[in-house]
Amino acid sequence: MLGPLMIDIEGIALSDADRALLREPLVGGIILFSRNYADPEQLASLTAEIHALRSPPLLIAVDQEGGRVQRFRNGLVELPALLTLGKNFSSEPEAALAMAADHAWMMASELRALGIDFSFAPVLDVYTVHSAVIGDRALHADPSAVAKLARTYITALNACGMAAVGKHFPGHGCVAADSHLELPVDEREFDEIERHDLLPFRALIDAGIAGVMMAHVRYPKIDELAAGYSSHWIRQILRREMRFEGVVFSDDLSMLGAVVEGSYADRARLALDAGCDVLLVCNQRSAVLEIVAALAGEQFPETQARIIRMHARGPSVALPDLQASARWQAVNDQFCSAIPCPELDLGDDNLLG
Repeated sequence: MLGPLMIDIEGIALSDADRALLREPLVGGIILFSRNYADPEQLASLTAEIHALRSPPLLIAVDQEGGRVQRFRNGLVELPALLTLGKNFSSEPEAALAMAADHAWMMASELRALGIDFSFAPVLDVYTVHSAVIGDRALHADPSAVAKLARTYITALNACGMAAVGKHFPGHGCVAADSHLELPVDEREFDEIERHDLLPFRALIDAGIAGVMMAHVRYPKIDELAAGYSSHWIRQILRREMRFEGVVFSDDLSMLGAVVEGSYADRARLALDAGCDVLLVCNQRSAVLEIVAALAGEQFPETQARIIRMHARGPSVALPDLQASARWQAVNDQFCSAIPCPELDLGDDNLLG
């Protein structure tokens, strides 16, 4: 059985303590960061060992969006920021959609070759000038364009045997505060959020997206609790009204935007009770151990049934064969010539989502 915790490790190889914790039934997956990556050969060896620890195997995830949020770089293609995909959508929609498909294909094909199950992508937040932490991670400023680009993107991911995770529900793009550092507050009414931010999520849910990550944002006109702790947002709106049947991921519970009164165990319980299936707990091993102790002996059958669908499916192409292919070379050339959007340093490994 796979449990509801997705955790991290410190280095490029597993320690004995890592192996013991990854065998803990409450752990269902691991998210990797730049600190866990040296080169493709090392990563392939690491993921093979992680997958061999359990049956069914642990899920292995990463944030490989492109642009400033790309954890694995050395020996792999530098992926453009997602906003680059949508910059010409209004004038050349077919070319923009083709680039979105190529971006997803490249990301998924390289990751699958190295044993990664999925990336937390695509970002479904709508671009605005207000949010620097989202910024060029968004696909477009028009919600309908985000929906069209993202639908093409996840179709290409799925064709490679990789599940997609849309983030950050119900929308992070209209707040200036960075949830890695504080809890953002969005004062808009629900009708405005529904018309603007929820449109891409509705479209992608209808298209069968496998996962959704919650935003560490509070929307006080809807609920006093931040979205990742809100049963109204998760159970009422996302599950009941929008009919989402996939996996609900919390964003990292160690982020400052996730702070609530009480302990890490209290945060975990609040998120689970609200309807989160998988809890990300990163950069705080003591927090993981605290939550494991608090949840000891509990069973999560619904989580097990949902997250098993997040495993990569079907055959993958070996990285040397992939890199020798005409499509890889053409897409690599295209991305090398793409004009990057302005980048912002996120501090990499200390930040998630």
